[in-house]
Formats: sequence, structure tokens, C-alpha cells
Amino acid sequence: MIDGALPAPELAAAYRACRRIAAAHGRTYFLATRLLSAERRPAVHALYAFARVVDDIVDHAENAVAQRYPGHAGLEPGGQLDLIEKQLRLALEARAVIEEPYGPILTAAADTIRRYDIAPQHFWTFLDSMRMDVPGTPHFRDRYATMAELNEYMSGSAAAIGLQVLPILGTVVPVAEAEPAAAALGEAFQLTNFLRDVAEDLDRGRVYLPADELAAFGVDHDLLAHCRRTRRTDPRVRRALAYVIAVNRDIYRHAVPGIDLLEPRVRPAIRTAALLYGGILDRIEDSGYAIFDHRAVVPGHQRVRVAATQFATAALRRRG
Repeated sequence: MIDGALPAPELAAAYRACRRIAAAHGRTYFLATRLLSAERRPAVHALYAFARVVDDIVDHAENAVAQRYPGHAGLEPGGQLDLIEKQLRLALEARAVIEEPYGPILTAAADTIRRYDIAPQHFWTFLDSMRMDVPGTPHFRDRYATMAELNEYMSGSAAAIGLQVLPILGTVVPVAEAEPAAAALGEAFQLTNFLRDVAEDLDRGRVYLPADELAAFGVDHDLLAHCRRTRRTDPRVRRALAYVIAVNRDIYRHAVPGIDLLEPRVRPAIRTAALLYGGILDRIEDSGYAIFDHRAVVPGHQRVRVAATQFATAALRRRG
């Protein structure tokens, strides 16, 4: 993954830095990438690392900036996002190695965008959505009144990521034909994250579930906050979560057939990711919706088993 227009050692180091971030923070995601061909993995790691850095800035604000990026600790989160966009645009235009604090991640991301001809607009859409998470920005929201509003947010925070990754994976049809399913799968993953992370998001003063859907079950922000304080899931919240999980599974049902539009070699990795993320929903249900007490995770042995099964199935199909 070396571009002759950039210093080879710096570019290789940039991709290694992205791989470390993916391995440390995206266990399910990282495991799924192990099923990709070796030449595709660095690009996927670069996109994950880019999204992770932005997520850290938005979710942890000054603490993340001060601890991880001390050179720019004086900037507010909105300023950090502006800096990232400015530096990424510079990297794309000048084919330059970007300096710290975001140098390795943006250098690898820019190289990936050029190498796989990814539309840069997907990154600007993503950053615009992330600005909705930052207090003080014009479009900041800490709650979403309707599913339509949440979908607007997810079009940047999730669907755009699916569209970023699609050219790396490759398709057996024109890319445009595979885009709706890729966007839907990104949104399905995102909604699963929202369900899993309700407690953590409440701690940050945010709710990423549609208020009108919750209200139909007698659930509001105060009840969610009470559940967080007591670490007990009220029966009304259980019913609301069951409904949102059903909505989430319906998104998966519409998205998963699109995996067959991808190149055969990458399908096991994406099926693994879909199965493992769907497994988080199973864990939430199996716990009695105890999302305020602990974080639902798929056990390591189950993650390995799912990945191994998908790999073995793909190998048998190729031999057949």
C-alpha cells in the first residue's frame, strides 16, 4: 500500500498506526477484516481509524484531545473537526504527509481515498453528522424527536461509512447498484451500537433513540435516566427496546442480501460483521435488556467461531 508520490516509510508507518487503532478498539470489526485479502485490510483499517479519531473527539471532547493529541488541546471539539477536515482536504489536494496530531491517520485515509477512488463527499457528510454531536455547533442535537431525524443523523454517521468502504470491498455489479444496501448495513450497525450504548450515551447527556417511538411505550428521558441511576431496566423500557431491536433487525434483513453484490472473496468478512453485530442484539435480549447494568458484548469464543465458520464455508464454495 505504498504510493510513489509519498515517502514510502512514512506511508507504511501510517497504515501500521491505523491497524493498531483498529486492533485495540474495534474487536468485532478487526476480526471481520481478518477475512479480507491482505491488500484490502490496510485500507479498511485506515477508514476505521479515521472514524475512531473523530468519534473520540466528539465523545470525549477535551479529555481525549488533551490526552491523545496534546499539541491541539486548546481547540474545542468543533475546532478539532474543522482541523481534521482542513488537513484531509490538504492531504487529498497536495498528496502531502500531514503533521501531528492526526498525521498518520489522515495520511493513510487520504491514500486510501485516492487508491480506491472513494468519493470525498462521503467524508464531508460524515464530519457534518459528527458536528451534530458537538454542543455549540449550529446543528447540535442531544436527542432525536423522530426516527426520521435519527435517520438524518445516521446518513452521515453510518450510511456514509458504508459508502466509503464499498469501493474497497469491490462489487460484481456497478457500484451504484450496491450503494443502497451498503448504506443500510452501515445504519443497521449504527443502530445496534446505539442500543448497546444507551447507558454510556446517557452519561454524556445524549439519547440516540427516537423520542416518539419511546413515548409510545411510556418512556421518556427521565425514565431512562432513572434506569441508569438504579441500573435496572423498567418494564416499559424493555418493551420499547424490544420494538427498536425489531426495527433494527428489519434494517439488517433489507441490507444483508446486498452482501451478494460484493466480490465473493470479501463476502465472508461482511457476513461475519453482520452476524456478530446481530449477536449484540441477541445478547441484549438474553440479558433481559439489562443495558444499564453492563455492556452487551459477543463473547470472544463466539466471535472466533462465527468468523471461522464463514471462512470455512467460503473456502468450500471456492473449491466446489
